Amino acid sequence: MANAPAFEIAPDAVFDVTIATDKGDIVMRLDAGLAPTTVNNFVVNARNGFYDGLTFHRVVPGFVIQGGDPTASGMGGPGYSVRDTPPADTQYTKGVVAMAKTEQEPAGTSGSQFYIVTGPDAGLPPDYAVLGKVVKGQDVVDEIGKLGDPASGGAGTPIKSVVIEKATVSGD
Repeated sequence: MANAPAFEIAPDAVFDVTIATDKGDIVMRLDAGLAPTTVNNFVVNARNGFYDGLTFHRVVPGFVIQGGDPTASGMGGPGYSVRDTPPADTQYTKGVVAMAKTEQEPAGTSGSQFYIVTGPDAGLPPDYAVLGKVVKGQDVVDEIGKLGDPASGGAGTPIKSVVIEKATVSGD
């Protein structure tokens, strides 16, 4: 099993991460004050090119778009996990960027898979570490969010592959 990256960021740092796709760019503002270990993990992985070339492998219309799985199966990750337990009042509303986990993992556990909420409120319990929010490109998120096969239900099988061409980090 791989080790989580060393802590490289200030615990209150703010980053803008641009996710370049063939549908356009999405800019996510990550706030380490929300989940410092998780934001550090995401930022280090993005800076190291981990997300480049991966796809949004899960697209559930009106719910979420999800990426960050090197296997595109929904089961892959970086080979380790980190954890920042979210506050009990955490809400997952449109544009929120949070980390995915399995049902078996404790609240706030994550590896590399992230999702962006596309519906008004995902209605999820406070189990998923929040990184931040989309600050530009919500229209791109919405377009990607329309590409899920409705017949696939919660599995969110995309009808067209959307590739994360590059994840670029700017900020502290």
